[in-house]
Amino acid sequence: MGELAVEELCAELIRFDTTNLGDGKSLLGERAIAEFVAAHLTDVGLTPALLERDPKRSNVVARVPGTDPALAPLLVHAHLDVVPADASEWSVPPFAGEIRDGYVWGRGAVDMKDMCAALLTVLSRWSAAGIRPRRDIVLAFVADEEDSGEWGAHWLVEEHRDLFADCAAAIGESGGYTVRTTHADGHEVRLYPVATAERGTAHMRLTATGRAGHGSRRNDDNAVVTLIQALSRLASHHWPTRLTPAVQAFLERAAPALGIEVDWGDMDVTLHRLGSAAKVIENTVRNSTTPTVLSAGYKVNVIPGVASALVDARVLPGSEGDLLAEIDRIVGPGVRREFVQQQQAVQAPVDTPWFDAMAESLRAFDPEGIVVPFCMGGGTDAKAFVRLGIDCFGFAPLFIPAGHDHKLMAHGVDERVPVEGLRFGVNVLDRFLSTV
Repeated sequence: MGELAVEELCAELIRFDTTNLGDGKSLLGERAIAEFVAAHLTDVGLTPALLERDPKRSNVVARVPGTDPALAPLLVHAHLDVVPADASEWSVPPFAGEIRDGYVWGRGAVDMKDMCAALLTVLSRWSAAGIRPRRDIVLAFVADEEDSGEWGAHWLVEEHRDLFADCAAAIGESGGYTVRTTHADGHEVRLYPVATAERGTAHMRLTATGRAGHGSRRNDDNAVVTLIQALSRLASHHWPTRLTPAVQAFLERAAPALGIEVDWGDMDVTLHRLGSAAKVIENTVRNSTTPTVLSAGYKVNVIPGVASALVDARVLPGSEGDLLAEIDRIVGPGVRREFVQQQQAVQAPVDTPWFDAMAESLRAFDPEGIVVPFCMGGGTDAKAFVRLGIDCFGFAPLFIPAGHDHKLMAHGVDERVPVEGLRFGVNVLDRFLSTV
């Protein structure tokens, strides 16, 4: 396999259509891209294993031996699947992997084939220069992150936990990227949020039952009405502020860098003072419950006996019991609650040598950058690996140029990643993995 620049390697990975359709279905599966990754790992002297729960839903795991066996290994995980893309909405074919205008374009460019490409590029550097890291690095390129992880990380943890059992920490997606914001005096500040926590997932079904009947007749036990009223109360509920250690640490470190004061008694005021930096934490200062799917009835003149809804609840670390009790109080006794999917929150210590090493690696290539912890609003495969007692961080370094809205890229139309950002990410990742 010829040596490729990181942007070329990212484009190659994008050309594998690894669309995850959800509900356990994949368009083509991850087998082809897994074989490509495994071939690259073999070329740099590693011995990768392809592991599958089902044919074509492939995972690749390998271990890079370090120089000091006394040090606990670090896990680096990245997913190979992507969400669907409607080509009619795009200005470029979403799986063509085009490089133009200083960007690599295509589905998965930032979620997260950029990290896969950066990691493979670092390994090629090490192989060419004869470099070994201080500690063992366990690599996991996994399937199915964009759905349940049951063909990827969660399955690996259940069936192959011995591959990760001695890992002390892990890094994965959604952290270490540039957030450009403004100091109170007007000058630019570049923040680099590193995820030390993420909210838990509590996808649930709410079901109301009542008396079926004719639509023209009075019915005081209408399941649809009961459900709608419950959802209205839930959707309008203002969840109280609840600051996790990650969010509190973000505020303590970001506020001085931005020249503002934190109003600990009024988080809405604080979010306003943060300006564009508020986007980093605005979804994680409280829990959330968002109704997303409604289902009831089959004919306009028939009152159904059952109505149901799906609710996407996101749970801050340490708050699940309180959240569920409050949901039950809000929806009332006439509505039954059951989980569709439940995954625990992730929370790693903020003040650790792991975080310090990430911060040092970022500052080595952007000395004016301010590295801050944060809590992710959504979820990653960290939810699987944390079950093994591993401290999980979101750290996929990427430099974002001015004027580029990185937050719109993941799962968005015309997803693309800056070439200069990829090269920055390779340098930061190389320094971190070789020195931590």
